[in-house]
Amino acid sequence: MNLRQLKYFVAIAAEGSLSSASQKLNVAQPSLSQQIRKLEEDLGVELFLRSSRGVAVTEAGQLLLQRAGQILDWVAETETDLKQMGADPVGEVSFGLPSSISMVLSVPLAETVRMQLPKVKLRAVEAMSGFIQDWLVEQSVDMGMLYDVSAVRHLAYKPLMTEELCFFSAPDAWPFRSRAGQPVRLADLAEVELVLPSRSHGLRALIDRAARANRVDLNVVLEMDALSQIKALVARGSGYTILAPAAAFDRVQRGELLMAPIVDPAISRSIYLVRNPARPQTRAARAIEEVTMEVISDLVRRGIWRAEELHTP
Repeated sequence: MNLRQLKYFVAIAAEGSLSSASQKLNVAQPSLSQQIRKLEEDLGVELFLRSSRGVAVTEAGQLLLQRAGQILDWVAETETDLKQMGADPVGEVSFGLPSSISMVLSVPLAETVRMQLPKVKLRAVEAMSGFIQDWLVEQSVDMGMLYDVSAVRHLAYKPLMTEELCFFSAPDAWPFRSRAGQPVRLADLAEVELVLPSRSHGLRALIDRAARANRVDLNVVLEMDALSQIKALVARGSGYTILAPAAAFDRVQRGELLMAPIVDPAISRSIYLVRNPARPQTRAARAIEEVTMEVISDLVRRGIWRAEELHTP
């Protein structure tokens, strides 16, 4: 089995006939037929069911078609990477980011990519974690960030950092007797009206697990999956919320929100960089991954992203 035979096989499967594939490949039909027969003999299986109407892929052919596509993609990517060795990375890279991460990472990452990787086009896509996981499985994005990797079978991931969730209030609506901004016990959050994402959201699932584990009955008066609206409501004094510090850094800096650590116990979550090994990783994608690590380290060092790094820059 060689690459030429695989290319011929994929073309015939796509066209559904030897004659159409022959025209597309600009290869004589007898030669094409001979190569496929040789491939079937070498593998010991029948790859096509032949009829007067054309050809159909057999069960064995379906398996080879899937693997052949991956092999040919890898060969093409390798050829491109080798030709670009010593040159700047080139190409488009798609990156799925949850809203709370995009809030702090997307702009500095985009600016750094433009400066350091001028020939790489970054496409940052903001979505809920569930959508990003689906995109990774479908290979429609090069990489993504997720908080929960317990269900990411067949995906490769590396831990980046852990962050602790915080309680947020309007500066003039602090609900406790303690001094504004002081740490808040998880049990005390049962006393306030909370605005949180819906139960389908990963953040809400994490908060609910922590509350159940500590027998705390949270009073969620409003569910909203849009991060910007949650922050706007809380800033107006229309409720309180629980978020990662990075998700509300902008409003805290402007004095529109007050942030307090949650203790007894703290609620923490890990952040992972995830990709699908079945999708070939280009030089451009590897370069974006490296730049992402650098930007994250800088944000953590400057206190913009309050988290503990787990990777080595």
